[in-house]
Amino acid sequence: MQKLHLVMGGRVKDPQHLEFTDLSAIDLVGVYPDYASAEDAWRSCAQRTVDDAEMRYVVVHLHRLLEPDLHKPA
Repeated sequence: MQKLHLVMGGRVKDPQHLEFTDLSAIDLVGVYPDYASAEDAWRSCAQRTVDDAEMRYVVVHLHRLLEPDLHKPA
């Protein structure tokens, strides 16, 4: 099974939460075929913006959203 991951980021209202201030300004970094490559992309973006506390990048597990029944606990 292909496990797609999305890396995205942007400016957040509060560094302790994940509410973006401007959805039209979201940086869609890309979609990756596995977690390792998504993590590499995330790390690169996060390190580039490390001095800006209001910038957050995240890895979204698209495969869990696309096929939620496959990821339910037993």
